[in-house]
Amino acid sequence: MASPFIEIPVGDRLVKVTNPDKVYFPEHGYTKRQLVEYYIAVGEGILRATRDRPTTLERWPAGVFEGAKMATREDYARGQAGFGAGKSDAFYQKRVPKGAPDWVRTSRIAFPSGRFADEVRPTEVAVIAWAANLGTLTFHPWPVRDGDVDHPDELRIDLDPQPGTDFSDAVRVALGPARDLLSELGMTGFVKTSGKGGVHIYVRIEPRWTFTEVRRAALAFGREVERRVPDEVTTRWWKEERGEQIFIDFNQNARDRTIASAYSVRPAPHAPVSAPVTWDELADADPHDFTIATMPDRFAKVGDLHAAIDDEAFTLDALLELADRDERDHGLGDMPYPPNYPKMPGEPKRVQPSKDTGKPS
Repeated sequence: MASPFIEIPVGDRLVKVTNPDKVYFPEHGYTKRQLVEYYIAVGEGILRATRDRPTTLERWPAGVFEGAKMATREDYARGQAGFGAGKSDAFYQKRVPKGAPDWVRTSRIAFPSGRFADEVRPTEVAVIAWAANLGTLTFHPWPVRDGDVDHPDELRIDLDPQPGTDFSDAVRVALGPARDLLSELGMTGFVKTSGKGGVHIYVRIEPRWTFTEVRRAALAFGREVERRVPDEVTTRWWKEERGEQIFIDFNQNARDRTIASAYSVRPAPHAPVSAPVTWDELADADPHDFTIATMPDRFAKVGDLHAAIDDEAFTLDALLELADRDERDHGLGDMPYPPNYPKMPGEPKRVQPSKDTGKPS
């Protein structure tokens, strides 16, 4: 008979783990207890990635099994965005769960709709372990700190392979034109695998710009990389226009859009994680090598490869000047926002080209 719960010491806390023997990853038999222990083992790293940041919890309380699915927008509309019969098997928790311990801190954030929510704000590894016990596989921190939730301190460059491309193509773009451009801008980028097929590059920035301005800077960065390798990179928002290229997803810098944090576990059968790597390692990296089974030993040996990310914060002035030149000299204005956003100032029609009737949006 499986144990109903155990208690694991995490710092000064005792974190209860219910049903610790419940299998979360059937392919290898990894259990909930192993998930919690993984996060404790990489605690310094995952906390650096999430500390004092409002964080959405991606919860898979039934584990990752064949046929499991994430809640869709329609599930939310039907009230089925949760675990249980007739509902989705996984969902995003954007508000602090009821019954959270009093040592779980929160941050109040505003969604694009204008509504507010109090999201979990990790301040210690015990909070991560507590969330893992709830079935949280992936942590999605906002690019802001609790003291100023309207001005991001992180520029996020998401290199997303499209059908016909793969991780090796994203690596080539990262190590080539993307890294070159960062160097020309005088920026230091911290790179990691996405845990799926992509590459993420994070740049610490001064918290002086709005989400709209940071997104504009990310779009300018993507367009400049696209100019340098137009056959390999695209910033086209509509999937039907991207082709077999690496998409630089500028919209990941919009308000309420988040990326899986460093060390987050991803919902795939082999329990992969989003792994920080050095630039030198990236060329030969295989994302399948980084899992909840392998990362604790790696972390014990190399530590947190993003440990220096807070050492220097950079300016976006050059990228925003580039955005101005793109608009002035090349007629390259804004691009569409994600579908859940209200119509934004200066945004073009939010209609995919194949369905555009020519009527104003």
